[in-house]
Amino acid sequence: MSLTAASASASPSALFPSPTTAARRRFLHHLLAAPPRLPPLRRCSPYHWMAQFWTEGSLEKNNALVEYLKQYGAVRTDQVAEVMETVDRALFVPKGFTPYIDSPMPIGYNATISAPHMHATCLELLKDNLQPGMHALDVGSGSGFLTACFAMLVGPEGRAVGIEHIPELVAASTENVERSAAAPLLKDGSLSFHVSGMLVDGRLGWPEAAPYDAIHVGAAAPEIPQPLLEQLKPGGRMVIPVGTYSQDLQVIDKNTDGSTSVRNDASVRYVPLTSRSAQLQDP
Repeated sequence: MSLTAASASASPSALFPSPTTAARRRFLHHLLAAPPRLPPLRRCSPYHWMAQFWTEGSLEKNNALVEYLKQYGAVRTDQVAEVMETVDRALFVPKGFTPYIDSPMPIGYNATISAPHMHATCLELLKDNLQPGMHALDVGSGSGFLTACFAMLVGPEGRAVGIEHIPELVAASTENVERSAAAPLLKDGSLSFHVSGMLVDGRLGWPEAAPYDAIHVGAAAPEIPQPLLEQLKPGGRMVIPVGTYSQDLQVIDKNTDGSTSVRNDASVRYVPLTSRSAQLQDP
């Protein structure tokens, strides 16, 4: 007899007999047993694939998150590890979200705080241009986390500037930093946040504190903005996602003669670098 015929002729009770008491006990025991341990993750790139293995609350402390990123190669140096441990990510993630998982989080106004592995990647790429006394610009500073890290690295003798065209985000990022280890740098003016033009995006930069040793852009531009290149100091480095649907994280080094060299570090997916009005439109 075919399976179809058997299914048609047999009663439901015959096909699906009631479980015995012993079977019920075995099933309950299975449900109540500790979940199996996940196998260790393979080293992989990009690191956002790690997030699928995590559960909410699995990394309860900021230092544990940094240690996790170290194990899988996103954090490679003591310099980056120390600053990410010092600036607690939880202070920059809105309430109701778990801060210590490797995933971007919404911060309102169609903006996000990047995933920790992307913060680590950009810090590693820029670390040599974030030495004490240097100047850094963070375009699309959002929550303020990365700008705070920049400020901690360049120190009170340096300058870290964050620009954002959403005034509410500038206010929120300022409050975030005031609760963090970078608060003294905000107070003494070596760390500052500014509202860029309402009708333009951050591609115009912030000439007032230029030239910069390091420039980070937290949204994707269709091409490398010329004003940012002009504000980059000879010997400086810019990290910026470039592209529309297909995007690459580009590393631009400005040579002493003013020429530039460009290389692609990784394929990425960022929100677009856009105007305030366009960003506030419903997706």
